[in-house]
Amino acid sequence: MQLKLYQIDAFTSQLFSGNPAAVCPLKDKWLAESLMQNIALENNLAETAFYIFHDNEYFIRWFTPTMEVDLCGHATLAAAHVLFFHEGLHTDEVHFHSKSGVLSVCREGDFLTLDFPADTISQVKLTNELRKCFDILPHQIYKGKTDYMFVYENEEQIKNIHFDLQSIEKISARGIIITAKGNEVDFVSRFFAPQSGVPEDPVTGSAHTTLIPYWNSVLQKDSYTAKQLSNRGGFLYCQFLNSRIKISGQAKTYLTGEINI
Repeated sequence: MQLKLYQIDAFTSQLFSGNPAAVCPLKDKWLAESLMQNIALENNLAETAFYIFHDNEYFIRWFTPTMEVDLCGHATLAAAHVLFFHEGLHTDEVHFHSKSGVLSVCREGDFLTLDFPADTISQVKLTNELRKCFDILPHQIYKGKTDYMFVYENEEQIKNIHFDLQSIEKISARGIIITAKGNEVDFVSRFFAPQSGVPEDPVTGSAHTTLIPYWNSVLQKDSYTAKQLSNRGGFLYCQFLNSRIKISGQAKTYLTGEINI
């Protein structure tokens, strides 16, 4: 069996930056879960997105090299890019049904905007387990649905921090977001999830469902600029809409091809 495969750099205007995601369009039914997991492992990217078109609706699932996840922003952006720019979708909006509800992506020129549910976060205490993850202690820690979020004093700490992947891997969460106010953007972040097969993610759309509600409470704005300070880096334009958030960015196609299974 031959399947189409695309590799898309998401949240960037140029190749070799942003966050690469594989996108595998299917027809009207899923492959076996074990097969989708093996394809994601073979791709060896942070996420591989699979989508189907069934009963006039799109459905999407996301796999890291080691597990299926409930929500992924950059691979959703990549899947929408594939539909808009390669698979002949002639509308300016697509709705994906997922484990996290209906996720919409709108197209305006080269920019794509995700409409995601906002996370609910609560402040928690620093435990001995969390203390071991980084060499700099945060001044606040929050817990969302899937991730911890460490808040730091400034951008330089986010850039220069040393991390212990073995300690991060032991915590009971998808991963840890670290964030601080930005020098040239509203806020910066990084994301570590070795327990999900992603030591450091280049750009994490889903993490911004946690970041945006927090920074809205601090900065009291409706719109935000954000940068993820990974080696590849990525830029995001964000809006806070109470129970929903919008995350906008561009994407570039790196690869189009076929896989044989």
